[in-house]
Amino acid sequence: MTSTPALVRAVRVALISALALGTIVSGPGTASAQTEAAAVRPAAWGPCAADVLAEIPAAERTKVSCAVQEVPVDHSRPRGDSTGVIMMKRPAGDPAKKIGSLFINPGGPGGAGLIYSAYGSAFFTPEILEKFDLIGFDPRGVGRSAPLRCFRTQEEADAVNVGWFALPITKDEIASSLRQSKAYTDYCKINAGPLLNHMSTEAVARDLDVMREAVGDRQLTYVGFSYGTLLGATYANIFPHRSRALVLDGNVDPHLRLTNGAQYDRERARGFEIALDAMLRRCDTVGVAKCAFAGDARKKFDNIRQSLRKGPTTLPDGTQVTLTQLVGRTASNLYSPSTFKGLTAWLQSIHAAQNPSAQNSSAALGVQSVVDVPVLNNLAGRADVRALPDTPYTADDSYYAVNCTDKPFARTNRFWEQTANRWEKESPTFGRYQAASDLMTCPTWPTRNPDRWIGPWNRNTKNPIVVVGNYYDPATQYLFSQRMAKELGNARLISVDAFGHCILGDSAGADAAVTRYLVDLTAPVHGSVFQPNTQPFA
Repeated sequence: MTSTPALVRAVRVALISALALGTIVSGPGTASAQTEAAAVRPAAWGPCAADVLAEIPAAERTKVSCAVQEVPVDHSRPRGDSTGVIMMKRPAGDPAKKIGSLFINPGGPGGAGLIYSAYGSAFFTPEILEKFDLIGFDPRGVGRSAPLRCFRTQEEADAVNVGWFALPITKDEIASSLRQSKAYTDYCKINAGPLLNHMSTEAVARDLDVMREAVGDRQLTYVGFSYGTLLGATYANIFPHRSRALVLDGNVDPHLRLTNGAQYDRERARGFEIALDAMLRRCDTVGVAKCAFAGDARKKFDNIRQSLRKGPTTLPDGTQVTLTQLVGRTASNLYSPSTFKGLTAWLQSIHAAQNPSAQNSSAALGVQSVVDVPVLNNLAGRADVRALPDTPYTADDSYYAVNCTDKPFARTNRFWEQTANRWEKESPTFGRYQAASDLMTCPTWPTRNPDRWIGPWNRNTKNPIVVVGNYYDPATQYLFSQRMAKELGNARLISVDAFGHCILGDSAGADAAVTRYLVDLTAPVHGSVFQPNTQPFA
C-alpha cells in the first residue's frame, strides 16, 4: 500500500503538472526564470494523468511516468515567460544495459507524441526497448503542452469551418474559402496568445535540447517521423556537438521547405501523384483476384475523378461520393498500404456505379465505406470529435502555427485561383487539394518576422545521421529523402522499396540497421536498399 507521504508527493506532482500544462508562466524577474537561465532543472517524473494512461496499453501503464519541463517561450529571452512541455518516459527494460534516452517525434506538425513512448514496440526492436528510456512528448502548443488555440468554443470553430472547402473549385467556393480562411487567421490573432510568435521548428529544437539536459543525457538520441525529420535536422545543425544518433524517417526537404513554401507544397502534391500511380500499377500487376480495381486502373481512376468533378455519384446503397471524398480518402489511404485493398474495392464500386455494365467485383472483396486514416494523419484522434452545445474548443491549431511560421509564402491570396489551376494541371488528383491548405491560409497568418531556422543545414555531426526513405512515400516523396541526405553535413541514406508514409517497424532489414546504429553507433552503408515486411495486396 502507498504510504501517506508518498501519496501526497504523487498528488503534488500531478497537480503541478496539471497547472503547468495549459499556462504561460509570466515573470521576467521570477526565481524560476532566473534558475532556468542558469541551468536546466532535472525532469521531475511522477504519475501520468488518468486520461493519459487510458490511451496506452494496460501492460504499459505501470511502467510509464510523466513530467512537465519548463522552457522559455522565447529562447532569445531565457529569463522571460516560460511554458510547459509534457513528456512521458517508458524506462529501459534492462537498467543495467541502459545507454540513455531515445526521444521520439511522430510528425505533423502538430502531432501529439506523448504516448508514443508506450507504443515503442510498434517501431523499434526489443533490443532498443531494453537499452533506452523511450521519451515521447507533445511539442509546445500541441496536445497537452499549453495548446495553441484559435477559438474559445467549438461553435466558433464550426462557424468558421462552414464555407471553408477542402477542395474549392467554383468561383463561389473559392471566394467563400478565402473569406473563411481569413476569418480563421483573424481568430488566431485574437486568441492564440504568447506562443503565436514562437512556434517555429527552431523553438521546438531548442525545447528538445532543454529536455535532453533535463533527463540527464550528454547528447541527443532521437527518431523523427515525417515533419519530425525537420525537427531532427534543425537540432543537428543548431547543436551538432550534442547530436549522438539521429534517425530521420519519411523526410522533408529542409532547404526548400524553409525558403519557398509554395514550391515545397507543389512538390508534395507531386509526391502523392507518384504514390497513387505506383499503387494503381501494382493493382493491375496483382490482378483482380487481389485488387478489385485491376484492369486499366489508371484510366478508370482518371475517369472517376473527371466524372466526380462534374457532380457526385450515387452508390447502390444510396450514399453519394463526391470529388472531395475521393481525393481525401485516397490521400489518407496512401499513407498505409494495409488499406489499399479496401480503397481499391471502394474505387471499383464507384466505377461500377458510373458504368452499370461493368463487372462489379467489389462485393467479393468487401468495400470499406469508412476512411481508414493512418495514425500519423488523424490529428492524434481528434479528427472524430463531435461538438455538443456550448462545448469548449479542445483541439489545437499548432499545424498552421508551425507551418505558417516556418514556410514563407507571398503575403497575398490574390493569385490563389491561378496557382491552384496550375497545380491541378500538373497534379490532377492532388494539386488543388494541396493548394487549399497552407497556400491559402499562411498568407494571412498573423505573425511577422518570426524567429525561425533557415540554415545552414550542412554542419558536421560526429556520427552520421541516418536518413530513411520509402520509394513510394506519398506525403514526403523519396526525392525529399535524397535531398535531406545531401543537404546534411554527415548523413547515410537507406531506402526501402515500399509504399506508405514512413517505414520503421515494417521492414526487418531497415529495423536491424537502425538498431545497430542506435545501440552501437554503427551507421549503415550509404545507399542500402531494404524490403518491407509485406507488400500491398498480399
